[in-house]
Amino acid sequence: MKRRGLLLGLCLAALLPLSGCWNSKDIQNMDYATAIGLDYVDGKYITYVQFLNFSNVGRNETVQIGKEVPIWVGRGEGATVSQSMSSIYATSQMHIFWGHVKTIVCSESLLKKGVEEAYNSINRFGEIRYNIYIFGTKEKFTDLFIQKSIFNLSPLDTIMFSPEQIYAQRSFIMPLTGNQVIAQLTEPGEPAMLPSISIVRDVWKEDKRSRPMLKIDGAYFFQGKKMQTWMAEEELAGSRWTQKQLKRSLISVPAGDHPYATLVLINPHYHVDARVKDGKARFDLSLQLDATLDDLNREVSVEELERLTEAAVREDIMDSFRKGLAKQVDVLKLEETLYRNHPKQWHLLHDKQEFLLDRDSINSITVKVHLRNTGKYKGRIR
Repeated sequence: MKRRGLLLGLCLAALLPLSGCWNSKDIQNMDYATAIGLDYVDGKYITYVQFLNFSNVGRNETVQIGKEVPIWVGRGEGATVSQSMSSIYATSQMHIFWGHVKTIVCSESLLKKGVEEAYNSINRFGEIRYNIYIFGTKEKFTDLFIQKSIFNLSPLDTIMFSPEQIYAQRSFIMPLTGNQVIAQLTEPGEPAMLPSISIVRDVWKEDKRSRPMLKIDGAYFFQGKKMQTWMAEEELAGSRWTQKQLKRSLISVPAGDHPYATLVLINPHYHVDARVKDGKARFDLSLQLDATLDDLNREVSVEELERLTEAAVREDIMDSFRKGLAKQVDVLKLEETLYRNHPKQWHLLHDKQEFLLDRDSINSITVKVHLRNTGKYKGRIR
């Protein structure tokens, strides 16, 4: 009996220090912020925060495809970004957890004011990571943040949170993370670009009901740390070929309503030679691409397809260059090469003029396309 009493006393003594984790929170009793929208109106910062509950944030085998996913959006305002975000706490009912934020979206109004103050404020908060996606938008946040994916899947399955999935199939405007955008903004020779996201309402239907979906529809460009202009996706068609990260992008040749063929271009090898001649910046561009045949509408040889594709890519690049030139934007990032390789000359030119490019800046464009695969159907190929 004495031994039993001694053992019982030891067990009770061991349990006494375990008073519980008073500061811990049950995961189901927290509000999970997944996206932040930043606006600037009448001298105040307006913050929109998208919230999902734990069952929508966590991935598990019991998720029911097609079941409506509830989305909550909180709105705060204040003289600073921190004040506007903190004002949401007063009515949140539960503890807000920011560690699941995957996207920040900025309004045009905020971009015109400048993003540095907002970005510094958000990234001083320890729960929010540096490598989250960042977009600009012309849409209302109350519309943008309630968009679901196909089959009523969670917003986490939309292009706003997983743009890399779409980029792997259709490489056009490369999604960027916050740290990449800030690196561009602070680098003298590199033009800063911020992808823009919009709502497309006329493509998808669920039965007979129209279902809006998200799309990356263009990009904002910056002069210093303030937004300079916006360019649509179509205007930036040529810049996609200069992206080393390009996975897969289609082109029809020749351009127009009756193309001979459609090809998929991959594996770009892009190089720019920069120099200064007679006080002007001049550039020679060279590009190599592999191609696979996706569609063929008339009989044509492999050599002819390659020649037509090279001409179409060259024209794409020149067209985007001219459209950027009209808006004083270096869409091909030519100045970056001059800055990297000839920094002294770059600074000397910028002492005289703010924008270095003109219609004669591109001296030559050399494009080489290698058609590696004509598909399993060999008809009409000579």
